[in-house]
Amino acid sequence: MAKVHVYFMPGMAASSSIFERIQLPAETFEKHLLEWVLPNKNESLKAYAMRIARNVKHENVILIGVSFGGILVQEMKSFVNPKKVIIISSVKSNAELSRSMKIAKTTKAYKLIPTKLFENIELLAKFTFGSSILKQKIKLYEKFLSIRDKVYLDWAIEQIINWNRTEIDNEIIHIHGDADEVFPIKQIKKCIQVKGGTHIMILTKYRWLNENLPKIILEKE
Repeated sequence: MAKVHVYFMPGMAASSSIFERIQLPAETFEKHLLEWVLPNKNESLKAYAMRIARNVKHENVILIGVSFGGILVQEMKSFVNPKKVIIISSVKSNAELSRSMKIAKTTKAYKLIPTKLFENIELLAKFTFGSSILKQKIKLYEKFLSIRDKVYLDWAIEQIINWNRTEIDNEIIHIHGDADEVFPIKQIKKCIQVKGGTHIMILTKYRWLNENLPKIILEKE
C-alpha cells in the first residue's frame, strides 16, 4: 500500500525540530518537514506560499501547519491540491485573530514592535509561544526558535496581522488548545479542542497528537 505523505510547516520563527516528538506509524505515513526561508522584498503571503509549495514533491499530500505555519498551509492549498489540510494552534480567518491583533491592525501598532530585540531568545519565546513559558525552558526554546532575522520577523508579523482571509474554508481541520494564549479559544469557531493545550501544544501535547493525528488524517470525510 502506498504511504501517506504528510508535510509539516512550523510556526513563526520556529524550525521543523518542533515536530521531533510527533511520531506517525512508519508503515502508513512518510513525514516531510518544511522550513521557513527569508521572504523577498515586499513579497505577498500568496507569492511566498507558492514558493514554499514547490517543496511539496508528492500528490494527495496532507499539509499540517502550526500557528503562522497553519495560515501558510491554508494559502498553499490552492497550489498543492492536498488531500487534507490540518492546522494546529492557528486560525482559519482574520475574524479568529485575538482582539489585540485586530487593534494592532487598525492602529498599525504592529509596526512598532521592536523585532530587533527578539535576538533575545526569552523575548522571542514569550512573543511567539505566549507569556506563560517557563524561564528554565528558555534553552529548549533556543533550539526550536532558530529564525531571528529582523526582515523575516517584521514580514511574518505583518502577514499575520493583515491576513485578508474573511471566509473560513470548511475543509480545514482545526486542532486547538483550550488554554491557547496567542489565539484564545473564545475567538475560534469549530475545532477539535484539546483540554489544557496551550500555544505550544505541539511540544506539550505530543502524546495526544501522536494518538489522534493518524485517525484524523485517515478519517473519511
